[in-house]
Amino acid sequence: MGGRPAMSVPPGEAGASDRAFALVQELLPQHLLSRGMHRLARSTQPTVRNAIIRAVLRAYPAIDLSEAEQPDPFAYPSFNAFFTRALRTGARPIAGSEQDLVSPVDGKLSQSGTVRDGLLLQAKGMYYTAGALLADQAAAARYEGGCYACIYLAPYDYHRIHMPLAGRLAGTRYVPGQLFSVSAATTRTVSGLFARNERVICEFETELGPLAMVLVGALFVGSIETVYAGEVNPPPVRGGAVRTIEAGAGRMFARGEELARFNMGSTVVLMLGNTAARLARGLGPDSTLRLGQLLASLG
Repeated sequence: MGGRPAMSVPPGEAGASDRAFALVQELLPQHLLSRGMHRLARSTQPTVRNAIIRAVLRAYPAIDLSEAEQPDPFAYPSFNAFFTRALRTGARPIAGSEQDLVSPVDGKLSQSGTVRDGLLLQAKGMYYTAGALLADQAAAARYEGGCYACIYLAPYDYHRIHMPLAGRLAGTRYVPGQLFSVSAATTRTVSGLFARNERVICEFETELGPLAMVLVGALFVGSIETVYAGEVNPPPVRGGAVRTIEAGAGRMFARGEELARFNMGSTVVLMLGNTAARLARGLGPDSTLRLGQLLASLG
């Protein structure tokens, strides 16, 4: 993170299959498909709910229900309730002290580094700007020289998002956009992916400096909700201008407290405007992270 060069992905350029996958996504009715998944995932019809849950359990054997507050997958009223299931108490201890940044999610560290000249690394040879990601150039300036981490959540991961630091919510913005997949293949291919997709931006004031949590939507992940504003997207009408969400402004959040959840998998981009933060030893691209695990510390 801060003070270290941005790290590249493992060797390998986007191949023909990656480019084909991206092209297919360009042609798909992304929002329509995501709305369909939104309705399907919330069906309380037992045959529909159980069929989807069984299919997902077969496809993702890494799902660990022993960590869940409710370990019976068929006790949930809908697939979405199962997908966003709570963890049992103590399943994710919060590491370090109040001066340490912890992972806000279970997932895989895609990229991390320092925001230099307003740039963040997306994949080997590909960058995007903090201004485009935040949809606010003035806000982006607060993170120059600070650190960032991009974390991908797979379908088998825990899908609630927690606070990496204690902080006061300064503001929330919904940014309309596309809904490309955020898989590694698309990340290697679609320029400015995280700044093009629909997203919810939560900014905080912390003792360590300004903190941004960018919750990026994706194909079939057209729904993000926060604990203070409920479901932020999909809005009644998609598109249009960036929208400020007044709910929750000024609320204090404790380190490790639940902030939001993805209804299906996606990506969190975290930025901290503090030049002294250092990535925890042993972490790099493709490192597996667990909620509450030490991500960075000062000095």
